[in-house]
This record gives sequence, structure tokens and C-alpha cells, in this order.
Amino acid sequence: MNDDLAETTPASTSWWQRLATGLKRSSSALGGAIADLAKQPLDAAAIKEIEDELIRADLGVETSARIAEALSHGRFNTSVSADEIKEVVAVEVEKALTPVAVPLLIDTAKRPFVILVAGVNGSGKTTTIGKLAARLRHEGRSVMLAAGDTFRAAAIEQLKIWAQRTGAALTAGEPGADAAGLAFDALAAAKARGIDVLLIDTAGRLQNRADLMSELQKLIRVIKKIDDSAPHAVLLVLDATVGQNALSQVDIFKKAIGVTGLAMTKLDGTARGGILVALAEKFAIPVHYLGVGESIDDLAPFSARDFGRAIAGLAPASP
Repeated sequence: MNDDLAETTPASTSWWQRLATGLKRSSSALGGAIADLAKQPLDAAAIKEIEDELIRADLGVETSARIAEALSHGRFNTSVSADEIKEVVAVEVEKALTPVAVPLLIDTAKRPFVILVAGVNGSGKTTTIGKLAARLRHEGRSVMLAAGDTFRAAAIEQLKIWAQRTGAALTAGEPGADAAGLAFDALAAAKARGIDVLLIDTAGRLQNRADLMSELQKLIRVIKKIDDSAPHAVLLVLDATVGQNALSQVDIFKKAIGVTGLAMTKLDGTARGGILVALAEKFAIPVHYLGVGESIDDLAPFSARDFGRAIAGLAPASP
């Protein structure tokens, strides 16, 4: 274990507090609507209104319909409390997310285990790489960062800072350098040094979508010349504040580079954190990590139960 990072790994209680705080805007928006509806008997109109509110919160049509259906069973035309409604929301959200709550497993037989990290500019991609490097270093793994977003000098500098902060090795070039060539050199160096995990940053210019995807595909072809099983994971970083646009981003990247897992950032900046449910509903891609802030601790493995209860505005489940 890296002693310098020991204090930065969050305990489960403090992570819950960060998650609940991060989802406060989402849970407050839902909670307000639920509180208003709980003042009247759950008739067909009230249940339809709850379903509409859930859809507006980006929880997805299927999950919202299941919640509405669950509320109608045994409760129709009866008065229910806001907390009763929230419990149903939490349970159904957990059910929807449990199949995608899959940890990112590092295969130690692959050395280095190559994680290609993609996402549009502003998604928090480079910061997520740094936080992930910190977690991996805390686990005692050796890590190399490859500054493959060569189009932004700021991204290269940012990754250099994260490398210093986490004790990770770094491969970087000058702004404008060939990203595929840099990734090739990074993988060769990581293999020669026996590095456990190689994290490759990539450019995120969605406005030049075709060029970006072509470049990412070229990068993957090049690193396969060294290890035909690489990349071993393709992590797509999504900014929760973009709402429904996250669905199109997943669709585009999935078709182009075969996304294997998601990291959702900036949940603290939106009232529509339910988009994660809609993503699970549509794509069923594993969700590995959530980010709810700027500190090094604000990235943690995804828990379906914790997310369901936090977005419903409930206390954590008993152990």
C-alpha cells in the first residue's frame, strides 16, 4: 500500500455522505414532487403524475413504469406517506441498476492491464484517470499514465500533476504529437517495466466526431501490435449534467470502440442524476465508478443499493 495515499481512500460512511450530498439536487427534485403527491390518495391520476415526475428526472420510461406499477399494488386509492413512496422508488431503482453494478476487475495475468479512457471534453475524463490512479496505487499496484489527449496542452499538464500526486509513472509528449504513437510507446515502456496497470487518456472532441472515432480506432489498432488483447477495458467517462445527451454519447462510443464500462461524474451538479438508470435500461453496460466532487476521494465503485436510496432521499440501508 502506498502510505501517502492511505488517508485519501474513503471509508464507506464518509462515501455515503458524499454520495447523498452529491445527489441532493436529484433527490430534492424528486422529493418535492413526491411530498406533494403524498398529500392525496393514490388514485390513477396521482400515480400517473408520479410516473411523469420520474421520467422528467431521467429515470427512464421502463423503470418509471415499474415504479408506478409497484405503487398501485395494494395502495390504490389509499393514503401513503412520502417515505413509503420513496422506499418503492429506491427498491425499483436498485433492481434496475443491480445488473450493471459491476466492479472493474484488474486481470493480473495481463501485465500491464490496459485501460483506455474515453469521453468528451469537459466530462471529467482526465481527473477521473487521476482519481482512479490514486485508488489503484492505494491497492498497491504500479500504475503508468499515458497522456494521449495530445490536442490539449492543459490535459497533458493535468496528467503530469496527477502522476506526481499519486506516484504513478507517466508517458507524455509535446502537444500535437501523434496519440497512437504515444500510446504504443507507453505500452512498450509499461511492459518493459512490469507495470501493473496502464491508463491511457484520449482526446475528446465530440464536435469532430468522425475524426475522433477514427483516431481512437487507430490507437486501438496500434497498441494491439504489442498486445492483441489490449485494451483490456474501455472506460467511458460521462458527465451527469448533460442529461439525455449521455445516451447518444454512449451509443456513439459503444459502436466505435466497444465500451466495456462507465464512470459517471458530476452527479453533484445536476438534478437529473436518474440518467444513470436510463443508461442501464437502454445499454446494460457495467457502471464501475461514480464521481461526486473534485477531491481525490470523490470517485468510488458503484453500488446500486446506495444509489437507489440516495436518489430517493433516504438514509443508507442497514448493514
